[in-house]
Amino acid sequence: MDSVKESSHTVTPTHIKSRELDDCWNSIGVRGDRSCPELLTHVHCRNCRVFSAAARELLDAPVPADFLNFATDHFARPAQTASDHAPAAETLSAVVFRVHAEWFAIRTAACLEIADLRPIHSLPHHRDGVVLGLANVRGELLVCVSLAAILGVKPAPATSSTQIRRVTVAQRLLVARAERGGVVFPVDEVYGVERLRPPDRQEIPATVAQAQVAYTQAVLSVADRTVGLLDEQRLFHAVERSLA
Repeated sequence: MDSVKESSHTVTPTHIKSRELDDCWNSIGVRGDRSCPELLTHVHCRNCRVFSAAARELLDAPVPADFLNFATDHFARPAQTASDHAPAAETLSAVVFRVHAEWFAIRTAACLEIADLRPIHSLPHHRDGVVLGLANVRGELLVCVSLAAILGVKPAPATSSTQIRRVTVAQRLLVARAERGGVVFPVDEVYGVERLRPPDRQEIPATVAQAQVAYTQAVLSVADRTVGLLDEQRLFHAVERSLA
């Protein structure tokens, strides 16, 4: 039997071959070029039946004969300390989304869920364009607020390419965790959850509209896109003012 002690950095024995799986998530899914049409419905590969079927196949697979040796070697190594990893403050988990032609991100901790688009019922005495009305999310009526109105984002001129994009991209409702409870922001597209590091952060350029500067902490680079990281505290404060 081959030895599993190849180096201190070995995580899996090289002679244990992975099963042949349709790992489409690595090619056309969230880890690939995101061209899979199922992302329009499922948003993330983990919600897709293909991903679930692959997981079941791996779990049902017979244990390799030398797995006990591998597991013994793996867990016998000294535990890594916190200094062996990058400090948690150096990474940021954020939900990246689009409002009209502009891309923004908000900390994942401030998000409750991404919901499908549904009817929004208008409220009396709120005709300023910021408060759109109420939306029913899982049986709870939540205030629906326009990020475009708060951030001053104007719709881009319609072209043939943008019209095709509107057909192929699903609008969503981003449900965020405000001080007084959930609040809903309609968005034109959800890119997904990204973990960002300090090198991804840039200074806010002077060309960005003043309304966006007031609610933006930094500018991030995500898949060749320029994304504004929102300051949710200032954003939720603006929502509270709109509801007053």
